[in-house]
Parts: sequence; structure tokens; C-alpha cells
Amino acid sequence: MIMKKIVLFVLALGLGLAAGAQNAKTYSDKYDKMVGILGPAGVGMETILNGWEKADSTDAKMLKARYIYHFTKSRSTEVVTKETATYLGKEPLMTLKDTLGKDVRYFESPVYDDQVFGKAMQYLDKAITYYPENLDFRFLKAASLMDYEKESPDMTLSLLTELAQQNNENKYKWQFTDVENPDKEFVEAAIQEYCYTFYKINSPSSLEAFNKLSLKMLEYNPKNTTFLSNVGSYYQAKSDYKNAIKFYSKVLKLDPANYPAIKNSCIIANKTQDKKLLKKYLPMLVKYGSEADKLSAQARLDGLNKK
Repeated sequence: MIMKKIVLFVLALGLGLAAGAQNAKTYSDKYDKMVGILGPAGVGMETILNGWEKADSTDAKMLKARYIYHFTKSRSTEVVTKETATYLGKEPLMTLKDTLGKDVRYFESPVYDDQVFGKAMQYLDKAITYYPENLDFRFLKAASLMDYEKESPDMTLSLLTELAQQNNENKYKWQFTDVENPDKEFVEAAIQEYCYTFYKINSPSSLEAFNKLSLKMLEYNPKNTTFLSNVGSYYQAKSDYKNAIKFYSKVLKLDPANYPAIKNSCIIANKTQDKKLLKKYLPMLVKYGSEADKLSAQARLDGLNKK
């Protein structure tokens, strides 16, 4: 009798789980149908999402839809004026002259409702907890935080530093949409894309984030020429040309044909009018540069040798 009750209980539990899964599938299908009509945060979408979450609170697609809903609700934009040629790595929407003839540049800047944005991040955090191997959620969070933090990407840096550590430890077998078996090198390349964005933002805080993340990657692989070159670019941006050349030299020792390191070394040598450095790096540019580079570098080299 007891065994019969246990069997009936297990059967009932199984049927309940199946019904829950089917119910979640129903909401998923309804979401797919309505999102194209209402938009991801349109009127009525929250009702669908509420039912979907109740049916299966761990459904990966639901968690992403919840994130998109709150993120869309939280974000708006405003137009700001800046004196710099770019802002957050982007070109101005338009440039006008003021009464003194000075350029006034207008940029689009994101504005967030902190509370609603926080809810969006909560759903991404849940998704990362349930599916830690899924890189889609991690990259979504990094991109969202970067947009939210603008010129001071402290939380973004923290998230990417943790990802770099987990990648180095081979903690998870990574998954990413439309990429079959993403490996450590794939994650490193993705982290470099975020480094590049830090660099393009070009604020004091973002440049520091660019350098710190690059140095963290070098702890795991000291001979990675991409991140060695990044540190050189950091010092170059800070006008610390001695250290910039030091890191570009490390790159060229490992990869003598590395065009960015050669080009930047030539730029520094030209800027500092260091003839010794010019005579060292111009021949490399003649050998490995573009046709335009080769012509200008050879002409400059010929001029130096005549003196």
C-alpha cells in the first residue's frame, strides 16, 4: 500500500513537471508571436512574461525575455554637447558653430532608470547562476553594464576580470549561440573586443580599465601579443613613450611582422623626433607596411640617411 502511494506520487510529480514544461512552451510560443506585434516591452508583454515565469522560473529563454523587457523599459537617450571629437567612442550626431565660431558637437547619450535597470540585471544574474557556461548571458551583462556606466566602467571591468579568470581555469565548457564549441581563444578574443571598446571610450577611467584587463590577461599568458600591444597603446595614450616602446618591443620580439606595433613605434619615433628609433622602425614599416606606408617610410628613411 505504501509502495503504491509512492508510485502514484512519483507519477503525479512527473505529470506535473511535464504539464509545467508544456505550459512554459505555450507561453514561449505566445511570446514569439506577440513580441513582433507589441515589441519586447509593449503593453501586454508583462502579463505573458508573468505567466511564463510562473510556469518555469528557470527557463533560459524566459530569463532573457525578462531581461530585455526591463532593459528596454529602463533605457532612454538624451542629446548632450561635448567639446571632444568623439564621446563614448562615437561620432557626433551633428556639429554646429556657436556665436564665436567654435564647434559645438551633439552626441546621443544613454539615460537609465536605475531601479528598472537593476531588475534587468537581476534576471541576467539568475540566468548566469542557472547557466554559468552560457556566454550569451555574460556578454549581454557586460555590454549592458558598459552602456550604463558610460565613462566609468568599474562593474564591467569586474565582470570581465571574473570571466577571464574562469576562462583561464577552464571552469566551464563554454556555450555561445551560433558558435560550435567556443574555446578559451574565443573568450580571449571576445575580451579583447571589450578592451577595444574601453580604449575607444577614451576617458581616464575607461583607459585604466583597458590597461587593467589587458594586464590581467597577460598574467595568464605573458606572451600574448594582442594584450602586450594593448599595454603599449595605454602608455602611448598617456604620452609615456618610453614604456610604450618597451611593450611594442616585446610584441616585435615575439612577432617581428606585427603591423600595429611597428606603426605605433614609428608614430612615437616621429612624434619624439628620435632619429635612432626612426632608423630602427622605418625599415620594418618598409618591409611589412601597406604600399602607402612603404613609400612614405622609404622617403623618410632616405631623407634621414642623407643627413
